[in-house]
Amino acid sequence: MAYTLEQFSSDCRAALLKDPGPAGRELVRQYTERACSDPDFVARYLGPDATDDRKILYEDPDLKFCILAHVYRGQKNSNPHDHGPSWAVYGQATGVTEMTDWRLLQKPANGAPGKVEKVRTYELRPGTAHVYNEGVLHSPRREDDTRLIRIEGQDLTKIKRDKFEIAA
Repeated sequence: MAYTLEQFSSDCRAALLKDPGPAGRELVRQYTERACSDPDFVARYLGPDATDDRKILYEDPDLKFCILAHVYRGQKNSNPHDHGPSWAVYGQATGVTEMTDWRLLQKPANGAPGKVEKVRTYELRPGTAHVYNEGVLHSPRREDDTRLIRIEGQDLTKIKRDKFEIAA
């Protein structure tokens, strides 16, 4: 039986109501892997008709977490970043995303970006998901088309986030 958005959002909500911290987010990660591995779910929300870089599929009215579909065409790279006071789960549905984790060397101050150094690089492949808790610095790199499901602890377009750059 296909995993539906209604079941996915209900599963995520139940997990976060039980534990809004890392343990609940780990369950959200597992549910995200289930959604990204379900061909019917992927076809419905990330199929050929899906063209938006960012589309909110569900926003919880009480907990404020969001389930998003992301469609990226061609190469796309991102600078090191965190999610401010929030967290996120990245789930790979199609394509490959190379993720890099970063260590903070110097906090942002007086309008200047913070400084970071590389810790490790790994790939998100179809059917895999990863949790990025508050303050975890990371950056995605995509060489080709990718489609993802991302869960945000809150709508990240509505929060201020610091800037970071790689230390020389």
